[in-house]
Amino acid sequence: MKLFILCSVWFLLAALSPAQQKDSSATDSTLAKKTSFDADGRIRHSKTKGYDEAYMPMLFPSSHAANLLRLRNGDVLCAWFSGSQEGESDVAIVVSRLPHGSKQWSKPIIVDHQPGKSYQNPVPFQAPDGRLWIFHTEQDAGAGQANAHVLYVTSKDNGKTWTAPKVLFDKPGAFTRQPLVVVSKYKWILPMYYTPSRGITKGADSNYSVIEMTSDAGEMWKECEIPESDGLVQPSVVDENSHYVAFFRSRYADFVYRSTSEDGCKWTAPVASALPNNNASIQVAKLKDGDLVIAFNNVNASDKKGKPQTAPRVPLSVALSKDEGKSWSFVRDVETQYPDFAKQFSGLSDKPGREEYSYPSVMQMPNGQIGVAYTYRRRTIKFVEFDESWIQQGSTTGKFKGN
Repeated sequence: MKLFILCSVWFLLAALSPAQQKDSSATDSTLAKKTSFDADGRIRHSKTKGYDEAYMPMLFPSSHAANLLRLRNGDVLCAWFSGSQEGESDVAIVVSRLPHGSKQWSKPIIVDHQPGKSYQNPVPFQAPDGRLWIFHTEQDAGAGQANAHVLYVTSKDNGKTWTAPKVLFDKPGAFTRQPLVVVSKYKWILPMYYTPSRGITKGADSNYSVIEMTSDAGEMWKECEIPESDGLVQPSVVDENSHYVAFFRSRYADFVYRSTSEDGCKWTAPVASALPNNNASIQVAKLKDGDLVIAFNNVNASDKKGKPQTAPRVPLSVALSKDEGKSWSFVRDVETQYPDFAKQFSGLSDKPGREEYSYPSVMQMPNGQIGVAYTYRRRTIKFVEFDESWIQQGSTTGKFKGN
């Protein structure tokens, strides 16, 4: 396994251009020196009371689509994809670890990469038998998402070493994003969606959501299509004990949509909620007290489900619900505006579209705090944590102010 990881690193660097190799060979230390924040993974108190933050070490120039996973031993993993730019051949799946009780995230390691392919949207998961899985997408570099499919890697030593990747779902356009739900030792629910068209907003009606279910711990899977989910993707599913609730990103940049199911396979048609959506990822988690917390961009492009479109990826907000997401009483911003870009990333070239705080992952940490990991201007992954009362004591600059 060590040889596999070393080879992955070598292939990743070999796939870069000479200029990119020079930048990447300096790794996170050089990239961090060109920013105004400490990209060292250290959790520190922020200027905002009750809010701690950390910037993940920067292996490569671009990072996106984080997901958090709390392990049984109390450690927390954060997985995302990183390389020169989304869709390119040098984009790999990387993982950082926060040991139980620590304030220091580890330097990311490369878990999976293959020259000529672009990897995206890792979803880490710990099975009831203790084995770790990471589901992620794979597509030909520069070819778009139309022929993407889903791979998986596993680890039997809490993520120290990983197997070589295997294909899980090969249907064209298959994509992951949201965490898997464990129903029992053998029954799991994996939210998925399909993007069998090129581009984010082109052919949105051909984008739709499904649930993959297994009753034998991942040996066989059954696909359950969510009705009337055209243009509604990346379902985030929570287990409400006797039933399930899912929340969707909208390609129409109007609202977050909501659906329910009694068995995880047969779903109601999604209905627009009061939460705006900008055609970017959201995530919902259930807290120990039964409340739901959602992390989302509190902005949209339209109040109608019209043509596919996008809206800015700021502000990034969190909200609380006490009624399974039917209403959201408290909303507070995590990120409210873009800082001076020239000062923030002095010496680094950039492209339009990276000025974003997006693709949040949210969960309750072992210490009881709410943890959120999200894309920080495509440069790194930022991690923040706060308690539930912090949300209740704040406000938002975004569109939705609370029910």
